[in-house]
Amino acid sequence: MAEGILAQLSNASAAEEFFALLGVDYDPGLVNVARLHILRRMGQYLAGEDFTGATDAVVAERCKAVLERAYADFVASSPIDQRVFKVLKDAVAPQPKPGPTLVQIGTLK
Repeated sequence: MAEGILAQLSNASAAEEFFALLGVDYDPGLVNVARLHILRRMGQYLAGEDFTGATDAVVAERCKAVLERAYADFVASSPIDQRVFKVLKDAVAPQPKPGPTLVQIGTLK
């Protein structure tokens, strides 16, 4: 029995395998720079999908569309602009304003 597309994707170990399994064309240079970002964004988009009752062919087409959408995000802008990882989001998060400095009376002379 052939393995379903979701099982094949869960066994993939490189971004290029995702593109090959789903038949999505890509620029190797872009994937080399943004591979983790693309896959993370794909995962974010897939989290909103419900495959209940869908045939494997339908699941494969929806996964392909999701990967194409995630890839397109990084064709249009950079990983820094997209900020899919917490560390990049935190890098631009507003820093809390420092409160007043507390000086204890006993330390004053």
